[in-house]
Amino acid sequence: MAWDTERTKRLLLDAATAEFSEHGLAGARVDRIAAAAGVNKERIYQYFGKKDDLFAAVLAARLRTSMDEVPMRGVGADAVGDYAGRLFEHHLADGVIPRLVFWEGLERGAATAADVERAAYHAEKVEMFRRLLPGVDRETAGGLLLTIVSLVNAWPVLGYLDAFLVGDGPDRAGRRRVAIAGAATALAREALEHAASEGGTTPDGGAGTAAEGGTASE
Repeated sequence: MAWDTERTKRLLLDAATAEFSEHGLAGARVDRIAAAAGVNKERIYQYFGKKDDLFAAVLAARLRTSMDEVPMRGVGADAVGDYAGRLFEHHLADGVIPRLVFWEGLERGAATAADVERAAYHAEKVEMFRRLLPGVDRETAGGLLLTIVSLVNAWPVLGYLDAFLVGDGPDRAGRRRVAIAGAATALAREALEHAASEGGTTPDGGAGTAAEGGTASE
């Protein structure tokens, strides 16, 4: 019977995701990943290369899945807030991406900066995000997206700080979601207003008026 390469890769990625999420890059063990997947560890090196490359493959796969599961919808400041809220819910329910991202920052910072595939992924994500904010320049849009990602990823890992800084209360995660979505909406509105003052768009993300050299949008 032919070897099912794709199934083996999926098993290894699933096992590696759990291992890296729990132990990070340095603490993860290739033999534990292979045992959990029920695969000879030589397959890891054959399909993914060294452990560092496997970590990169795991996180890249999870990020791509997240992009599909939390699409960016609509236009304007409210659309940005909606996206931030849904992304928070997704990462809180799963918890893997925030942990992997924090481990990556601690253990792979320089290597990640040189990762061509990750650079392409983030460039694509920024361009998708810019569609929510017509007229906003790339640097401003990228900075806002970085703020959202930072806020969303922090709480699943550092949520215990909420009790210290905010205090006990019902539905702490729900309250944090509202805060993040509200902050994202406010920052997006500010970015749109700045773009409008530069003559690019109206504050809600539409085109300028005819007098400004554009046409009003619905």
